Amino acid sequence: MNQKVSPTGISTQVYDKSVIRIVLMIVMGTSFLTPFTANAINLGIPAIGQEFSANPVLLNWVVTSNLLASAAFLLPFGRLADITGRKRIFIIGMIFLSISSLLCSLALSVEYLIFFRILQGIASSMVFGTAMAMLTSVVPPQERGKAMGLSAACTYSGLSLGPILGGLIVASWSWRILFVFNFVASAVIIITSLLKLKGEWAGARGENFDLIGSVLCSTSIVAILFGLSSITTSLYSKVIFVLGMILFIFFVHYERKQKFPLIPIDIFTKNIVFGFSNLAALINYSATFGLMYLLSLYLQTVLGYNPQTAGFIMLSQPVLMAILSPFAGKLSDRIQPRIVSSLGMGISGVGLFFFIFLGRQTPVGLIILNLALIGVGFALFASPNTNSVMSSVEKKLYGVASSSLGTMRLVGQAMSMAIVTMTSSLYVGGLKIGSVEYADHFLKSLEVSFIIFAILSVFAVFASLARGRAKIGQH
Repeated sequence: MNQKVSPTGISTQVYDKSVIRIVLMIVMGTSFLTPFTANAINLGIPAIGQEFSANPVLLNWVVTSNLLASAAFLLPFGRLADITGRKRIFIIGMIFLSISSLLCSLALSVEYLIFFRILQGIASSMVFGTAMAMLTSVVPPQERGKAMGLSAACTYSGLSLGPILGGLIVASWSWRILFVFNFVASAVIIITSLLKLKGEWAGARGENFDLIGSVLCSTSIVAILFGLSSITTSLYSKVIFVLGMILFIFFVHYERKQKFPLIPIDIFTKNIVFGFSNLAALINYSATFGLMYLLSLYLQTVLGYNPQTAGFIMLSQPVLMAILSPFAGKLSDRIQPRIVSSLGMGISGVGLFFFIFLGRQTPVGLIILNLALIGVGFALFASPNTNSVMSSVEKKLYGVASSSLGTMRLVGQAMSMAIVTMTSSLYVGGLKIGSVEYADHFLKSLEVSFIIFAILSVFAVFASLARGRAKIGQH
């Protein structure tokens, strides 16, 4: 993107189509990679549990640890990218992502795997704190919904292929190959970025980085999410959760006094569109992310399907998300995002409600149809909501806005897994996968989880409707 002065003296923006094409290609690649790996790992959880003789709570942390680390560091790295350069932080993040993926493939115990997944999460925060900000920096405002729809389509393509290829890889070789694939794909994106990605974007160059605010933010998020995951079973976790909330309140108070804050707190209170769009994203991901994890376990441990078959059964949701996301994003360039997003969240909520009644005799056809319904709903929600967030702020805050939305997504996902971990602790406890008692106890935890998810989806609809009109195409 360049500045051009017209004969009338008015400064206008010139968007380079070749740069747009390269950035879009790279962002689409990263948008595919992480959900692919995440969904593929869900299919590998039972195999990881059997290899390491790990209980369900530890297996939950294979997923949750990655989300928690990503959520904790996303805002600091997004802000750092605004100051020092978004491309620079993106490439550094991709390098660390490839290394941590290789380490995951070599893990000798579930504890080592969880540690390497934490490193992988930190690297992911560098990537996703910058990718959407780079895309917003180079794409004209009136075309952002379409571009974000394409990015979302790649995300859901990753979700689609994750269960299929993940199930095939786990059944044919090993869950470790999933991380090897991530390592190779990351290396390809790194090489492409170094060779093809020209220019740099730093909307807040010259401003100071808020180190104290970053430490307060990361520490409070980790404490809140860690405490929440075991709050029903441990007094220690309750104390950590309360300390995290106190620390977060102190963080907000501290940020209000800073000249160059990690994130301007007023943006949430004075910018209604930004605040409620982020809130809608937080609740939406809290309600939906645990779905695939629970269904993977349900199909394999209750209904007895192998990983590959379970992957095919779970395919309808992400396929419809991939097909409909470009349409939904383009639609949000013309129709207010709150209308499209609210409709989508309502549809997803209906699907989550139906899953409360899963049992040993539930027909697979009904599961597939209900997943398709949720897929339609999520496609209508995601890219219009992203368009609403990114169009509600000025250019120098693109990195902060992208990181804020990413933080809401990751915190929501971590909260969703915390709900799953909490219900697993209550109803499954230390029962090993495959034991006689496991299936009955798991079904009860699944029922309670989906009751919570369905209730959350109702709140997400109200948050989405409350945002008001977004100024699409004006920044």
